[in-house]
Amino acid sequence: MLSLIFVAALISACSPAPVGKGGGAGGTTSGSGDAVRLQGTGATFPMPIYQKWVSEYTKANPKVQIDYQSTGSGAGINQISAGTVDFGASDKPMSDEELAKAKAQGEILHIPTVLGAVVLTYNLPGNPELKFSPETVANIYLGKVKRWDDPAIKGDNPGVNLPAADIGVVSRADGSGTSAVFTDYLSKVSPEWKEKVGMGTSPNWPAGQRSKGNEGVTASVKQNANTIGYVELVYAMQNKLPVASLKNRAGNFVKPTLDAVTAAAAEALPSTPEDLRVSITDAAGAGVYPISSYTYVLVYKDQKDTAKGKALVDFLWWALHDGQAVTKDPQYAYAPLPQEVVTRAEAKLNSVTSGGKTLRN
Repeated sequence: MLSLIFVAALISACSPAPVGKGGGAGGTTSGSGDAVRLQGTGATFPMPIYQKWVSEYTKANPKVQIDYQSTGSGAGINQISAGTVDFGASDKPMSDEELAKAKAQGEILHIPTVLGAVVLTYNLPGNPELKFSPETVANIYLGKVKRWDDPAIKGDNPGVNLPAADIGVVSRADGSGTSAVFTDYLSKVSPEWKEKVGMGTSPNWPAGQRSKGNEGVTASVKQNANTIGYVELVYAMQNKLPVASLKNRAGNFVKPTLDAVTAAAAEALPSTPEDLRVSITDAAGAGVYPISSYTYVLVYKDQKDTAKGKALVDFLWWALHDGQAVTKDPQYAYAPLPQEVVTRAEAKLNSVTSGGKTLRN
């Protein structure tokens, strides 16, 4: 687990803040100029860009303190639902059932922040560029394709020198939105996967070893020969690990580029619902990368603490606008939100209230 804590005063905070019902955690609030502390937890998928955002935002707004714990999407959903944090973060939209359970604390909104790709990364001699069909990916994770020189992998990669070695399959050990995105894709492309395993943040993996967080899966692949794992693209890039091209619904092998991720979002726009909860895996389109996803910040529509609620809304408004520019930096492998989604997310933030009044100026 990684934690972002900015503003030195936060490090020396005396004691844990009390928790209030609904609208986020209790704790340090602001009067007319006191610091406001926001606590959040959840997805590891967007951690690198959230780290950059929090650093930039708190430098410009030194009276706002943001503590984000990258504990996994499952924890993000659980803690925002319990009202123990000010915001949660998840790559997987909350289900209708999860939203209904959280209703006692209040209505939760989904604010998309960026787009990203879940990639297959691997550690082989020479790290050749590999391609995988959806059937091959599913069968590797079902434990049916056990060796790198299996005919299925050879068929996807003619002429590539593949080792005669067992495949070390690495999956997530924690409740993970990255796992939910990956298994959502597998459930769409493999009837056997859908029947035997299905989609979820903590599936019962048929094969391989487990590691915690995108960071843990990346480390396991990097440190162990002949392994394969699924992570958000930026983790593979920052660790100089190769990523596979995947065959999409149009029959094209596509690399996980930002353009290919943006194409997936564009294909899904006509069917994106009003509440913005949408899966864009296995989208149609010739240039689509098939394991693409939004990632979300989860917030209460009615904020019990006005000062904290306003600070949270202002930060997220900044993320939807100034924060999107960070995606232009090549070290952050995320794609910006489509303008239509930004406009709809703006409307969500404009609906956030406290004491019967909206929090946006």
